[in-house]
Amino acid sequence: MERFYLALTTLKNREALRLAEHLVSEKLATCANMVHRVESTCRWKGKIERARETMMLIKTSEKKVDRLIHRIKELHPYELPEILALRIDRGLGEYLEWVDKSLR
Repeated sequence: MERFYLALTTLKNREALRLAEHLVSEKLATCANMVHRVESTCRWKGKIERARETMMLIKTSEKKVDRLIHRIKELHPYELPEILALRIDRGLGEYLEWVDKSLR
């Protein structure tokens, strides 16, 4: 079985739903969970910015992670979106098999 990744990004609620539908329907992601009402604070262009956002947790395979990152960047409304991909080292075997099958 191949390796899998968990990708993270943050954006506004409606935009998160639209992005999730694109990624799953294009088989770049097997599942996208949305954690609403995340309070974000960051330094952007020399100022401290605060925003209420949705964090997306997106599952994908090693084969598709680069295309997933590229597609998120294409569809993301932010000038510089947060896009992180973390390799999954362990997980429930049956779940990872489902991830693998659903990406085919």
